[in-house]
Amino acid sequence: MTDTLVEPAEPQVGWPPVDRRRVPWGAGPAVLAPAALFAWHAAQYGRWEVDDAAITFSYARSVAIGAGPVLQPGLPPVEGFSDPAWLALLVVGRRLGLFDHGTWFGVPDYVAYPKVLALVLVTGMFGCFYAAASAVSRRPAVVTVLAGAVCAAIPSFVIWCVSGLENSLFALAVVAIATVMVRAHARGRLASWGPALACGLLAALAALTRPEGAIYAAAYPLAVLIMLRWPRCVRSLVAVAVSVVAFLVPYGAYLAWRWSTFHAWLPTTAVAKSQGLPTAAGFAKVSDLVAYGGWLAVLLGVLVVGAAAARSSSVRHAVVLVLVPLGLALVAYGVLRPDWMTQYRFATPVWALGALVVGLAAVEVVGGLRWRGRAVLAVVLAGAAVISGAQWIAQAAVFRAEPVAPMCLIVVNSGREFNGYVDILGLKNPTLFAPEIGGDALTGTSLLTDGAGLAEPTIAKLWAAKDWAGVRDYVLDDVRPSFLKAHGQFRTQMAFDTDPRFVRDYVLIGETPNKGGNWVRRDLVRDPATMARLQDWARQALAADAAQRATPLASCGDRLTPGATRA
Repeated sequence: MTDTLVEPAEPQVGWPPVDRRRVPWGAGPAVLAPAALFAWHAAQYGRWEVDDAAITFSYARSVAIGAGPVLQPGLPPVEGFSDPAWLALLVVGRRLGLFDHGTWFGVPDYVAYPKVLALVLVTGMFGCFYAAASAVSRRPAVVTVLAGAVCAAIPSFVIWCVSGLENSLFALAVVAIATVMVRAHARGRLASWGPALACGLLAALAALTRPEGAIYAAAYPLAVLIMLRWPRCVRSLVAVAVSVVAFLVPYGAYLAWRWSTFHAWLPTTAVAKSQGLPTAAGFAKVSDLVAYGGWLAVLLGVLVVGAAAARSSSVRHAVVLVLVPLGLALVAYGVLRPDWMTQYRFATPVWALGALVVGLAAVEVVGGLRWRGRAVLAVVLAGAAVISGAQWIAQAAVFRAEPVAPMCLIVVNSGREFNGYVDILGLKNPTLFAPEIGGDALTGTSLLTDGAGLAEPTIAKLWAAKDWAGVRDYVLDDVRPSFLKAHGQFRTQMAFDTDPRFVRDYVLIGETPNKGGNWVRRDLVRDPATMARLQDWARQALAADAAQRATPLASCGDRLTPGATRA
């Protein structure tokens, strides 16, 4: 029964020691090589960051200056972020003077700090690749370079890791869970307190980095169940209990803080997105990832993983252990509602774990082939790489030409534009209702009401119910903002233009791109001359908007702070 998937009684049983003489190069070069490729690929997207990241940036500023977990000082506490662990890293950066203070050698630190932090975290993830491979493979450097290069070549992985969002931290946490399990099993210690505690804490980190990260609390229990030795079942159950408690203590503490601070069990972002129960259509989204990765490449990956799992070798167990969190990643991706943003934002753990398991399996399978088999497999792999690579090059080019929701575009056409309107009208306590709020929260002088509900509890509940009439009632009767901004599908969906109250109370300042418009309350415009000044500023703002759209990968100033304008 030496082929059964059980934890070895001793490290040597089923887990032959690695012959280091056969390793051509060490951990440093093996980790730094794909990290350099990742950095080069990331540079192709310039200084672009997504506007959703600016929401967390704004919360980090508020926390760092002592205003608390608020979108802007002056607003009530609302959990309009879904990545508290990433938020904590941004707060640390700001307090150390590395973020939201100025520039790094001419690069704004709101660009440099998140992107360099992402590079560090991704490099750490590649280090986990090496740590896992070195426990079971005679060629850990080859596994690391191969798996790391695949990750660094996938636009979806790179784009979202350097978007300003939490993807890089999330990928590191999830891959670290797989690494701990592989190394612990290689030493005959999977059902021990140390690995159990580490996996539970890493699962808590994942859950505090992305809401769906809580699913990885199941990774260690599932792995122990798969590798269970019945004579040691009591020890295994104790280890599972340790892992669960290690997860629940920090995660439960955060839930308690959430309730005491926001009086809610879910973040406002989750309420607004109205995440429902799993559906067959939701899981069908997984096929989109197969098409994105390339059907031939994915098929070959499945074949080599299957071939490696069929072998009686140390890698077999490692492959099975990595497949556990990979399966959970696919389940999480299938459960999540479709994301309107491009490039599969929620698939980051799938790419990382998939690259690792295929790298482990491919090196193992190739090592067991004769030279003719290796030649044939090399030709097929090269063909798959060309097909997938060509598709990824095209995907990257499309994204560079039109990146999704650039933060700096919102800075220009919401924050700075409406600051000009405020200056012209001389308002003391202006308010703004808008569908994008990240860049505006960093630079705007108006207190924001989030039209998408991510940072506004009442609107979040109305979004969950798809009650657009309720949104209009709340905004026009209760909020009564000084300014209102709408465009595209949001304008059509909310239908403010057709509401008699809106027509009565608001006047259009000017049309904007994407069939949009900016409005101001009629009672704030004193005379026709003031309206003319607003419209003149709107024309200047429209030109600034066009300039920013023409350079979507550019930044928008050395520092983003609310302030005066030329209006």
